[in-house]
Amino acid sequence: MKREYPQHPLPAVGTLIIHGSKLLLVKRAFEPSAGKWSIPGGVVELGEKVEEAVKREVWEEVGMEVEDLQLLGVYDSIIRDEDGDIKYHYVIIEYLARPRSLSITPSIEVLEYIWVDLEDLDNLDITQSLRELSKKYKDRLREYVGKNK
Repeated sequence: MKREYPQHPLPAVGTLIIHGSKLLLVKRAFEPSAGKWSIPGGVVELGEKVEEAVKREVWEEVGMEVEDLQLLGVYDSIIRDEDGDIKYHYVIIEYLARPRSLSITPSIEVLEYIWVDLEDLDNLDITQSLRELSKKYKDRLREYVGKNK
């Protein structure tokens, strides 16, 4: 399955992992969005259920198990090249989750990781999708944080 210049959108997952009032961010090592802060996630594999993909992607990227998965929403990530052609197109199913433990083992896909207050996201070089998600679902994120303090 081609990720660059795909023939159709690719289904993917993203996970906003919340511990207390903090969100786990990873700095992407590879395109798209290399060098930007984002959330763990990736493409859903053939035959894999979406929640299984959430757990697998988090495990692969940061070596962490998550629980209390809650569907947050769906985001279309469409990135065009300088000629206007679609270089990447993901339909990302976004989830909220809590970590089972705080032990993190980053993969080669992750340059570094941080725990950040939701209110501080605007101060970081985050992906456009995370910026839009945090604005669109601000109240829902605060509610989730409030329940998990």
